[in-house]
Amino acid sequence: MTETTESLRRTPLHALHVELGGKMVPFAGYDMPVQYPTGILKEHLHTRARAGLFDTSHMGQAFLSGSDPARALERVTPADLVGLKEGMQRYGLLLNDAGGIKDDFMTTRLKGEPALYLVVNASMKEFDFAYIAERLKGLATLAPQPERALLALQGPAAAAVLARHAPGIEALTFMKVVRAEVDGVPAIVGRTGYTGEDGFEISVASKDAERVARALLKEPEVLPIGLGARDSLRLEAGLCLYGHDIDETTDPVEANLVWAIGKRRKLDKDFPAAGKIVDEILNGTARKRVGIRPDGRMPARDGSEIADKSGRVIGRITSGGFGPSLNAPVAMGYVETAFATDGTEIDLLVRGKALAARVAPMPFVPHGYKRANLGVRI
Repeated sequence: MTETTESLRRTPLHALHVELGGKMVPFAGYDMPVQYPTGILKEHLHTRARAGLFDTSHMGQAFLSGSDPARALERVTPADLVGLKEGMQRYGLLLNDAGGIKDDFMTTRLKGEPALYLVVNASMKEFDFAYIAERLKGLATLAPQPERALLALQGPAAAAVLARHAPGIEALTFMKVVRAEVDGVPAIVGRTGYTGEDGFEISVASKDAERVARALLKEPEVLPIGLGARDSLRLEAGLCLYGHDIDETTDPVEANLVWAIGKRRKLDKDFPAAGKIVDEILNGTARKRVGIRPDGRMPARDGSEIADKSGRVIGRITSGGFGPSLNAPVAMGYVETAFATDGTEIDLLVRGKALAARVAPMPFVPHGYKRANLGVRI
């Protein structure tokens, strides 16, 4: 069924997007801004240079409670959640029984609180919540939080900006999360994001979202940023987009996400399809997700076939576009493992033509995360 404007949901910031001149498009069942009058290119570069504010309220937020919610949640993910320290967040993969990736998500253990705080992707939230609730029945209780909004302030100026509204927040380092007040509004604030830049994600009650957004947008360093730049930023950062780079047909080893599997979990083999996945870690898999740099100026879009130099198809592009920070096209995709080494020459089949390209390391743009005792790009 085709989505209509009337059938699309709206975030608490919808009226603000319209007021700011946002070009609204359907996305994950929501009416969302793809760009503002500034344009995608400038929005992208502004985020890399200063700070951009993103509306991510379409994402799914929930609390998971029970006698041991972390151990319960480990039934559906290979992440080490039992070992997650208070005040920290961890990336996880939600797996099906065959080891395919149903979604990726974030888990936080807030200081002094028994429940875990979860954030899942917008397009999958109803499915994820139903799956988690069913698989953890009798062990933990999932409470979705549809009345919460989520904002992301991203870029090298993000800490200085947010500190004006939440003094002391700049002391957080990458993947740390606290309850704090932003302009007097109770919030859950984590030093994380989806752009590869330093930044924060700010969860507040829906009724407070516009107040916080307007306060941040008044700062001279901050511009509103739409979905277009959000996608190009995460692609340059080498970050996966669910439904493109990962889905239920891919597993963590193929997707080059083995780092998301806890060491203890590999040893205990107590997560879905653990035998298969650990075997792939030890013995390899038929294909791998890789970064790709086309030699010319033409981008290779999602779905474009990848061929070896003899013309044999060896894979396909899952995300591709123009990288404004590099002033050049970038892509990622899956290739047969024999062709996954950085520097391997390949061809991209675009509009019937073979375009020269090479396998390249990711991220394409160095990450700017502020890690503990390390405030430099890595």
